[in-house]
Amino acid sequence: MLEAALYVAGRPLDLKTLGRLIGTRSKTKVKRLAKTLMEKYKNRDTALEILELEGERFVLQLKAEYTPKVRRLATRPLLSRGPLKTLSYIAYRQPVPQPRVIDVRGHHAYGHLKQLEDLDLIIRERAGRKKVIRTTEFFADYFGLSHDLRTMKRQLKSIFEDFAKPELEEKTNLEK
Repeated sequence: MLEAALYVAGRPLDLKTLGRLIGTRSKTKVKRLAKTLMEKYKNRDTALEILELEGERFVLQLKAEYTPKVRRLATRPLLSRGPLKTLSYIAYRQPVPQPRVIDVRGHHAYGHLKQLEDLDLIIRERAGRKKVIRTTEFFADYFGLSHDLRTMKRQLKSIFEDFAKPELEEKTNLEK
């Protein structure tokens, strides 16, 4: 039942939710069962894995090495290029005032913010007369990032640098 729940959810589930599904309130029992299932996946030759995340949550997901090979089979991306750029800016600069996001990304960013909020990737909070935007725990879980803001920013910087390397190499090769 745990395996089915993790598969269908497509997102991390906490021990309380998993416990309700299997009819127990014992977090210890649920955690033990989830870890047993996690070990079974580690010992199998499979493209899937179960990971334990911060906050005593578990997720069933595709192993990282398979993602590039099957990415094009996905029906459609979660976000188009514009909202993804807006989300990247928010994630790296958070907490960021909403007017700053609009200045940097343009007035179309209002639509991006609505879409990102609907997907539970960002949250807009009042800070005096302004709205401040930050990413959610779901964002961190979905993209496999830390919940700790400093660690997340380091992870994002590393990801952005990795994406920039092929472009820099291509420019260098063209100049030769």
